[in-house]
Amino acid sequence: MSSHSSTRTNQSIETNPSGDAQPESSGIAAAAGITFLGNLASRILGLARQSAMSHVFGTEGSLSAFFAVSAVPKMIYEMLIGGMLSAALVPVLSDYADKENKEDLWRLVSILLSLATVVMAGIILLLELLAPLIADLLVPGFSAELRTITAMLTRIISPVLLLFSASGIVTAVLYARKDFTYPAMGAAVYNAGMIISVLFLEPFIGAAALSVGVLLGGFLQLAVQSPGLRGMRLTFTLNWSHPALRRILKLYAPVALSLIISNIGIVIDRNLASRTTEQAIAWMMDATYFIQFPLGLVSMAISLAILPTLSRIDVSNNLKAFTSTVSLGLRLVLALIIPAAVGLLVLGQPVIALVFEHGEFVTFDTAQTSRALRYYLLGLPFAAIDLPLVFAFYARKDTVTPVLVGIAGVLIYLAVGPALAFLLHMGFLGLVLANSIQLTSHAIIMLILFRRRFGGIEGNRIIRTVAKASVASIVMGLCTHLAYRAVVTRLDISRTLHEAILVGIPGAVGAVTYLISASILRIEEITLIWETIHKRLKHLQ
Repeated sequence: MSSHSSTRTNQSIETNPSGDAQPESSGIAAAAGITFLGNLASRILGLARQSAMSHVFGTEGSLSAFFAVSAVPKMIYEMLIGGMLSAALVPVLSDYADKENKEDLWRLVSILLSLATVVMAGIILLLELLAPLIADLLVPGFSAELRTITAMLTRIISPVLLLFSASGIVTAVLYARKDFTYPAMGAAVYNAGMIISVLFLEPFIGAAALSVGVLLGGFLQLAVQSPGLRGMRLTFTLNWSHPALRRILKLYAPVALSLIISNIGIVIDRNLASRTTEQAIAWMMDATYFIQFPLGLVSMAISLAILPTLSRIDVSNNLKAFTSTVSLGLRLVLALIIPAAVGLLVLGQPVIALVFEHGEFVTFDTAQTSRALRYYLLGLPFAAIDLPLVFAFYARKDTVTPVLVGIAGVLIYLAVGPALAFLLHMGFLGLVLANSIQLTSHAIIMLILFRRRFGGIEGNRIIRTVAKASVASIVMGLCTHLAYRAVVTRLDISRTLHEAILVGIPGAVGAVTYLISASILRIEEITLIWETIHKRLKHLQ
């Protein structure tokens, strides 16, 4: 069960009842541009981070151990801070940021940082003491030596919770104050810290450089955002009775349950994967990264873009506007994610070779990662449309339905995953296929529930977009494959340059082919995206 990364944007797409797009204000467009650029930089550096880790460690067991361990502080952070950032922290802090008396905001931020420090310190102590038990829980299929390494990595990485929690609260404060520049830089410098540690510290401290890299990245992430707090007077203050805390907890409670379900699924996934082969988690994580890239840049961005509009629509008075907005979001996602899936299917192996196949990452690892990617791609379109549907229910203040569907998804995974992996002897690929089945099932259930709740979703328009995008993507895929075959002959150049040509030229041919095909087929969503980009560029001139 892969855990997909998320991105943030403050761009929104306005729609009227007919579904026509209307531009948002220039201020929001500027904020969206900043957050998009920050997210893009983060994704690129994230790719460089994965490449550096693969270069130094290949897919050896210690890297799989780190991937399992690194999920622990992320889970705890998401449970206690990250999950409430957009759902509770930003809305509540925004109320205080709008007040003329900033002392109230400073006092609340001081309380949040102080409480987070105390709570996280206690959790860190538990992680340090229980590290061997955590290793046995996460990776029971590993050898005793590798489980010892896992425990060591756990103890090193645990203190990052203090940095993550402080950085998350600072991010919420800056968003509440409409300062998007510093948070946009945060994720990028986090990845930079990881790269520095892996490349320069590994010769001295071995696998420990992975966990140290998380600490360095967390420190840089907090440091780059700290200037945004200048002028704010902060003190260590413990006040559990502050009224804002009750508001935050009330808003966050439903979201917490969904995060618990999600994290249980991730733990189970790592546990099962460790029982197949020591390299399985590393192969799966590398393949998952190429799934997360289009999901973060397309599905999450568009979902967050339509959320403000959905929240403002009164469904009782204008149900058509609500369903039209959701339909637009789904169609925009599908028009971009279908060609992305086909492109990864055609060029997945050369892309993986370009990014990862150097140092300790060998041809066999590329082949295994490519196999995992192909199975993940089966669920990519469904994962992409799932998020706008979940956000549509959130916009109606219904967090229960997505949680129940999430539980159903985990149960489906548990029913299918072990059977495919161990009974049918598919190994880790069975777990990957089970993840795609889970994502597909989740999206289908959400679609059915949405239709029942809101009476429809402009299905004919969505089917038409899927059909046109599929035809254009098939043409794109064929042209991309032919371009790849044309340049695959070994040239008298360096291996890295040759691999870049194998990806770059066919990729460019594919992108141009899809745009031309989309124009011929009159895919209105691609036209809308192109016109929006043109208007934004014209506005900046």
